[in-house]
Amino acid sequence: MATSANPTRADFEALLNEQLGGAGEDGFEGRVVKGTVTAIENGLAVIDVGLKSEGRVPLKEFMRVDNEHGLEVGSEVEVFVDRVENADGEAMLSRDRARREAAWDKLESEFGEGKRVEGRIFGRVKGGFTVDLDGAVAFLPGSQVDIRPVRDVTPLMDMPQPFQILKMDRRRGNIVVSRRAVLEETRAEQRSELIDKLAEGQVIEGVVKNITDYGAFVDLGGIDGLLHVTDMSYKRVNHPSEVINISDTVTVQIIRINEETQRISLGMKQLESDPWDGVGAKYPVGAKLTGTVTNITEYGAFVELEPGIEGLVHVSEMSWTKKNVHPGKIVSTSQEVEVMVLEVDSEKRRISLGLKQAQRNPWEEFADKHPIGSKVSGEVKNATEFGLFVGLDGDVDGMVHMSDIAWGISGEDALALHRKGEEVEAIVLDVDVDKERISLGMKQLEKGAPSESGASGALRKNEIVTVSVLEVRDGGLEVQVGEDGATGFIKRSDLGRDRDEQRPDRFQTGQKIDVMVIGFDRSKKPNFSIKARQISEEKEAVAQFGSSDSGASLGDILGEALKKKD
Repeated sequence: MATSANPTRADFEALLNEQLGGAGEDGFEGRVVKGTVTAIENGLAVIDVGLKSEGRVPLKEFMRVDNEHGLEVGSEVEVFVDRVENADGEAMLSRDRARREAAWDKLESEFGEGKRVEGRIFGRVKGGFTVDLDGAVAFLPGSQVDIRPVRDVTPLMDMPQPFQILKMDRRRGNIVVSRRAVLEETRAEQRSELIDKLAEGQVIEGVVKNITDYGAFVDLGGIDGLLHVTDMSYKRVNHPSEVINISDTVTVQIIRINEETQRISLGMKQLESDPWDGVGAKYPVGAKLTGTVTNITEYGAFVELEPGIEGLVHVSEMSWTKKNVHPGKIVSTSQEVEVMVLEVDSEKRRISLGLKQAQRNPWEEFADKHPIGSKVSGEVKNATEFGLFVGLDGDVDGMVHMSDIAWGISGEDALALHRKGEEVEAIVLDVDVDKERISLGMKQLEKGAPSESGASGALRKNEIVTVSVLEVRDGGLEVQVGEDGATGFIKRSDLGRDRDEQRPDRFQTGQKIDVMVIGFDRSKKPNFSIKARQISEEKEAVAQFGSSDSGASLGDILGEALKKKD
């Protein structure tokens, strides 16, 4: 640059601005500049940065990892200008500030590019740790130290290692870093490499790393796979610890690899022969087998027929006599039971079993031991509005209908004579095996009750007999043949041919009536009819004395018949 022979003050300022980049001495402050070491004395480095005076910087700010500053006279260094001149007229310089500023520049560039940065954990603070990023101090939250919680961070202190910058604010001087993000990324890369080497169906060895209620995690050499409890064995496994333990080396087959989630499903039972192969031939329908109860639910019990083969006994197939009870009240876990195969579905891997079918039907057994007409005894289990339920042999119940409890009284009154828990005797009237019903009669054991021979011998259908009225009811008359003969009933509609004659209240207790035996009910009790007797006598009179067509009235014919009878 050309100057005049007598330079002015402006010329000197221009020269200075050119040397300082056009900023003047004040422009040095807050900047990183290059300087030259002019002397080393008393633990200080004297550095000339082109200002009016030199600055002094402690040698410790230049110390390296080997505790050497590496400076000598003439060395060029970068320093940060805090002030151009202090009270002593010296420049205030800082090597640490220069390093931090350089580090911030570098970190901002790497943060923008998403690169990892190297640093050292050197201190503890509330909630985490401090990290030296080549001069810049960053904060490492405790949750970002590792993938899993770390109890002791001492082995990680002062060791160069990569970090990921999560957030940085230069104005406030804040930097937040994560070591965990680097580990996860590295782990994901390693998982991808390992998964590329694996294939579905491949058999591989691994080490059991962790056990949960639903399965176990197996380390396949840097990547974990899940061995679900249902894939450990064909037999029922209540908890994985029944089959494997932590640190066990196991041979597994890769069942499935999810490329998106990078999850690997493993199996052990797939390496065994499938017990369900040919199960239909092995367990034909109707076969009786012995098995062990392995699990009990509200809807039934599972019975193991062999390792890996279980069948379900539905609650409805558990007992002939115990209805609507919890399966746990019929069988217990580990109990050996005899069952019958009801259905086999090989595709759905299901076998339906019956517990009650392996035992004889108690109603069939009762019918064989107690034919109709035989005498039985039992305890009144329940009294209902229509009869009594009596407990019988074989854990079955029989019912005594209210009309079969006693002779000569109403069903309601007969029910009132008996109570729950009472021991009673009865006659078997009928056994319906299909409907699981047993009909009993108690009054048939009373004196004067019509027996089978009495019904077919002493009283015959269409026979005319004289009965005494025992009871007058709205629906008809309860009557008895002779003094101690069979009792029976005359329905309201059988009290006479005409409607006026069908009123029960025209009869009185003790009154004697001629009636016709029109049949017997299932308990051999006779049914009588006045109406049938009247019709029969009329037909007989017409047959003997002519028809009404001869000119004689019906009254004449009946009158003549009565005269002859007299």
